[in-house]
Amino acid sequence: MTLTTENTAIVLDSTADFPEAPERYPNFRVVPLYVLFGAESFKDYVDITPERFYARLQTARELPTTSQPTPGDFLSTFEELAPNYERILVLTLASNLSGTYGSAQAAAEMLGGDQVRVIDSRTASASLALLALGVQHRLERGTTEEEIDEFVERYKRTHDLLFTVNTLEYLARGGRIGRAAAFAGNLLNVKPILALRDGEVFPVKKVRGNHKAFAEFRNRFVSTTTDSPNLKVGIAHAAAPERLHALRELVEHERPHAQVEIATTLGAVVGTHAGPGTVGFFWFLDE
Repeated sequence: MTLTTENTAIVLDSTADFPEAPERYPNFRVVPLYVLFGAESFKDYVDITPERFYARLQTARELPTTSQPTPGDFLSTFEELAPNYERILVLTLASNLSGTYGSAQAAAEMLGGDQVRVIDSRTASASLALLALGVQHRLERGTTEEEIDEFVERYKRTHDLLFTVNTLEYLARGGRIGRAAAFAGNLLNVKPILALRDGEVFPVKKVRGNHKAFAEFRNRFVSTTTDSPNLKVGIAHAAAPERLHALRELVEHERPHAQVEIATTLGAVVGTHAGPGTVGFFWFLDE
């Protein structure tokens, strides 16, 4: 069977930080996770925008928490898509970071049959969006299940994801600090450079100040890439738009033929675990 944008839908969860996806691509849907301030629950990007979230975070007495979509949330999306698409591909954030993958799997079983396929991306945020866009580009030219499988596995092996945070407090409190716990302690003016590999946060390097953090991003980007239109890039920030602009300029200067496919603000759910001031830089060569 040839898979196309006419017969195949793509479902993301909101941690892809790609809320405009359904407007850009009719075969896309986004299922939101939840962010909770005390007893108040908000659907990510639906009930609370990133701007409102970061404003509220400044005055919150306690840090918010997050929760995965319910199987019913996914099921309602599957039932909407099922009459119009032969295949539904679901790309979720890493299963070891959230129960979202499990909820999607449960919903697929509730729908029955083999129309829905749930894929654990082993990544998150704009990196998940880049993966979805790579799948979409293949659907646009016509593809197969085997080609999708090969692409997803190659993406998991070869994509790069770096980020830096103002403080490790948010990762630690949310239980997502992983091996970056080695960097915990006094971070006064020290910027931890972190990576996400196979769904786990890894420490890369500690540098002093934003300028050196930016220089480390540049060094790693330049040393691992060559200039090509097949070089796909994503950038994400949490209430730090100036850092997003700086990274976009870096890409335009160092790799002018590369394509910045997504530049976005971290939503409430990812922002809960990363914290304000976070900036993420994602890239892969789509051969």
